[in-house]
Amino acid sequence: MVNKESKNVSRLRRHARVRARVSGTSKAPRLCLYRSNKNIEAQIIDDVKGVTLVASSSMSLKLENGSNIEAAKAVGKDIAEKALAKKIKTIVFDRSGYIYHGRVKALAEAAREAGLKF
Repeated sequence: MVNKESKNVSRLRRHARVRARVSGTSKAPRLCLYRSNKNIEAQIIDDVKGVTLVASSSMSLKLENGSNIEAAKAVGKDIAEKALAKKIKTIVFDRSGYIYHGRVKALAEAAREAGLKF
């Protein structure tokens, strides 16, 4: 019998591998995201200081449906606008072990279109 681990355990292992290499600095903070079944959340973090600089989520935007691509685009645009207001232009993208597809890709592309460079 094969011991199959859950999708989230596999994702956390991938995330740990990525986090070993990706780190946010004050010049290029890290854009980290979390995707649940109902919502999507993103935050920009300075790992050197251990501080969250900017955060946005489908819950804070009070979107009717936070689990679709339109919600991810709205969160990406919102976090980019907040980051640019704090003079953050360059970031490092941390997809948190998720596949770069669907909502994750939509959030990243919307942040790029709104002016963030990564």
